Amino acid sequence: MAVVPSIAAEHGHAVPDYPPKTQDCPQDPEKTVTPEDVTEEESGPPSPPVEQLQRWNESPINRFRYLTTNYCFALMGMTDGSLGALLPYIESYYSISYTVVSLVFLSPFVGYLLAALLNNLIHHYFGQRGVAIIGPVSRLIGIVPLVFHPPYPALPVILLFSGFGNGIEDSAWNAWVGNMQHANELLGFLHGSYGLGATIGPLIATAMVTRGGLPWYTFYFVMIGAEAVALSLAGPAFWSATAKVHRAAMHAASSGSTESSANGADGGTQTRTTTRTVLLNPITWLVAFFLLGYVGAEVSLGGWITTFMLKVRHAEPFLAGLSSTFFWLGLTVGRVALGFVTGKIGEKFAISLYLVLSVALQLLYWLVPNFAASATFVALLGFFLGPLFPAAIVAATKLLPKSYHVSAIGFAAAFGGGGAAIFPFAVGAIAQHKGVEVLQPIVLAILAFILAMWLLLPGGLRVGGLERARENRETVGQNLMRPVAWVKKLKKTG
Repeated sequence: MAVVPSIAAEHGHAVPDYPPKTQDCPQDPEKTVTPEDVTEEESGPPSPPVEQLQRWNESPINRFRYLTTNYCFALMGMTDGSLGALLPYIESYYSISYTVVSLVFLSPFVGYLLAALLNNLIHHYFGQRGVAIIGPVSRLIGIVPLVFHPPYPALPVILLFSGFGNGIEDSAWNAWVGNMQHANELLGFLHGSYGLGATIGPLIATAMVTRGGLPWYTFYFVMIGAEAVALSLAGPAFWSATAKVHRAAMHAASSGSTESSANGADGGTQTRTTTRTVLLNPITWLVAFFLLGYVGAEVSLGGWITTFMLKVRHAEPFLAGLSSTFFWLGLTVGRVALGFVTGKIGEKFAISLYLVLSVALQLLYWLVPNFAASATFVALLGFFLGPLFPAAIVAATKLLPKSYHVSAIGFAAAFGGGGAAIFPFAVGAIAQHKGVEVLQPIVLAILAFILAMWLLLPGGLRVGGLERARENRETVGQNLMRPVAWVKKLKKTG
């Protein structure tokens, strides 16, 4: 008997176990509505299912999973945000230069890159269950040694595991939530949780060091407890999301999108969309480089704000740390609030507008030499940068075939996470010779770069442009040629 899998399963999502409504046809609340089961011999090739995206609150297991992923993202934010707040104290503790201390940003890139390359294989052999366990365990491996404040050369190696844990969860949960109903809003809350963690992390870390007089490494005792809770939640939440569920779902999605015949999920030869196939699509790379630049700008700002405010704006240490909190708080509010706006006015237009405003705010942050003004501008900058990551994930789901989503979104999210390592390290390396003021022109250049990447995506700036671009099979950069064609047409008619 060949049952058409649910749309949730199409993207590698586990199907919750519910009592069947009939003996012969198990029902699933996450599935699309399909005809009754019939054999292939009786009916011929199966018709494609009617798409009906799952909702986050349609079942207890979905609610549990979505809340768990939000908690995991909050921990990822605490990990990234607190590192920037602790950077001046790590530098002084080990008596090292900007360039050397910046290695703590660079080493997680290796972990993120491994996550980008292995995401598809982990899903294929371990399912989402594997991601739910490997992610928190990897972060614990990258946190526990820090409480013993080992010699500095060990820190970059240790933090590689944190980067891998963040990267594998970042990719998996973005792909899962990005294929739900109201994805803009749900991803806004998901990444808002990251921003909330990145707001709380620096606040706790700064207070422990400046007000409590504690060494920088004591903050990681807090993180060990929080990660233990994540492991106890994520494992049970995704326990039924096995590799078998994922492989069956990917087989069905590939069959539906390629019109190739294949046997059932339980036997025969299965069609699998590989990472190599996904990487041949230029949209995957555009989204990946967009996220690389975006995350680089976000973490460069969040990681070096405290140092910039201390060295350039001459702020008091606690207030300097608080300015980092303002940035992450603005990011959190922007992701949640603007998530309800982005989908209504269209992702392509909304993100273009947010980026133009971000460029203006970055210029003000750079050129107005006042601490209060700088703290205000950086909070607003966080607000308009907030929706960029969720909107890029939604754009990928609208432009790419369904069978590509887990691999493409996973690769782009994990590859983009590498920006959290490359650009903050570059800021530190250049700042060693030119001063931490180089933060501002570097971030400005990154913002201009990702605006160019965004405009190269297919689809116009009107609402529904991404969907029409996929229907019309538009190519990368094709929309930018329309004004040129319009001008040529005017010349001919004139």
